[in-house]
Amino acid sequence: MASAAEQLAANISWSSFGKAEELKKRILFALGALIVYRLCTYVPLPGIDGAALGRMFANLNLGFLDMVNTFSGGALSRMSIITLGIMPYISASIIMQLMTSMSKTLEQWKKEGEQGRKKINQYTRYGTVLLTIFQGYGMAVTLEGQQGVVVDPGLFFRFTTVVTFVGGTMFLVWLGEQITQRGIGNGISLIIFAGIIAELPGTLAQAFELNRTGSISLAVLLALIIGAAGLIWFIVLCERAQRRVVIQYPKRQMGRQMMQGDKSHLPLKLNVAGVIPPIFASSILLLPLTLAGFYATGGPEWLTTVTSTLGPGKPIYIALYVVLIVFFCFFYTAIQFNPDDTADNLKKHGGFIPGIRPGKSTATYLDYVLTRLTVIGSAYLSLVCVIPEVLISQSSVPFYLGGTSLLIVVNVTMDTVSQIHSHLMAQQYEGLLKKARLKGGRR
Repeated sequence: MASAAEQLAANISWSSFGKAEELKKRILFALGALIVYRLCTYVPLPGIDGAALGRMFANLNLGFLDMVNTFSGGALSRMSIITLGIMPYISASIIMQLMTSMSKTLEQWKKEGEQGRKKINQYTRYGTVLLTIFQGYGMAVTLEGQQGVVVDPGLFFRFTTVVTFVGGTMFLVWLGEQITQRGIGNGISLIIFAGIIAELPGTLAQAFELNRTGSISLAVLLALIIGAAGLIWFIVLCERAQRRVVIQYPKRQMGRQMMQGDKSHLPLKLNVAGVIPPIFASSILLLPLTLAGFYATGGPEWLTTVTSTLGPGKPIYIALYVVLIVFFCFFYTAIQFNPDDTADNLKKHGGFIPGIRPGKSTATYLDYVLTRLTVIGSAYLSLVCVIPEVLISQSSVPFYLGGTSLLIVVNVTMDTVSQIHSHLMAQQYEGLLKKARLKGGRR
């Protein structure tokens, strides 16, 4: 029999959505903030020759910067004031998470609740500023090395570029926080999502243009579209998959009443690491291609050899890509989920897994289950990311149809829809409570 919450969720309709005034305000605020973000991608960086910049991007093999350009919504190719996008903040957040697992001070802050979270967020912002300064200065020096791109190269151009990039990135961080607090969904994720979706029409137009010129046949184009739809279905299936570990709570006395033992479950997701492993693996493998792309002659001989061996779609590249995805899946899962802490919390609240002794045995069992899930989850991520890589190299498909982009789009969509669903359920609960109070008052 369905629970009360499931019955309530089944009754949610468009009429209930129309009555949710607060939810509509949140959605409109999020859409307005994303429109502001998209407008910022068209504000150019001062001191740049647009025509020379277009020629530079047409001639360079940018490697990893293609992914940065995707996540920034094309801001990199236009060299806008938010060229670096939200990537420095994501890198700083990941670094802070890694340091939290290694530093006792940061780990203690994490356990302090809201105050500790504020401290960690503040240091994450400091790290974002430092990374943005470093990357912005490197970007300025790189642009000065390109013929005719910078109108007036020199120290002043580097200073203004760094200040502009820092301001643009921190503005996006603030905008993402406002979307999270006053809008709907996770603001940072929605900004990346908007950047990928904004480039999708151009990507489809490019794919149809390749079909018109004969670069890819109609059958291949249709197969790619059907394959992308099937891949999205497979991602949704795996992202929703979870292993539910049964938790039993013993009988306990509350006042004069003896409460019966209760059963619950501990949900363990199939993919705990999310999209972090593919992003890290792509960053490491495409770094040599990025370095070689900024050399007019291809760079040193050793760099040319490495780039020819690690080209996208090559067997060695695919093998290393899978190995790195698997490694980062296990590494990031170990950081996100601690079986010892979970076992201690269950023991403190009197919960136990049937057939498993509380304490160390529970932690060992949870670690065993999580390891098996991570093996399957890493295989799923590898499959989702490798298949588009092979198709991209064989059929000249744009990067925006890659597995990492699909993972981000599907995950953000599912998370946002889930939050909208929660708001609608909360509104229905409030309506039921109001009706109950009115009936009680009449009686």
